Amino acid sequence: MITRMLIALALTATAAVPATAQAPQASADALYCMRVEPATGSRIETVQCWTRAEWADAEVDIDTDWAREGVRVIGG
Repeated sequence: MITRMLIALALTATAAVPATAQAPQASADALYCMRVEPATGSRIETVQCWTRAEWADAEVDIDTDWAREGVRVIGG
């Protein structure tokens, strides 16, 4: 019963974030902070803050992943 309630709550929270939300526009030197997968053997979530160009160099499209993984933008 509790498991079903937790799954329903998780689905509701996920549905509340619009899938089309893109990363906010900011200056070229702004840092976009996003959650990244933890290192192997760890469950501790990490947040990395890189420029838009650095994310692109790492083959991450922040406009696509922002709704799911975005945390904040530093700078403007």
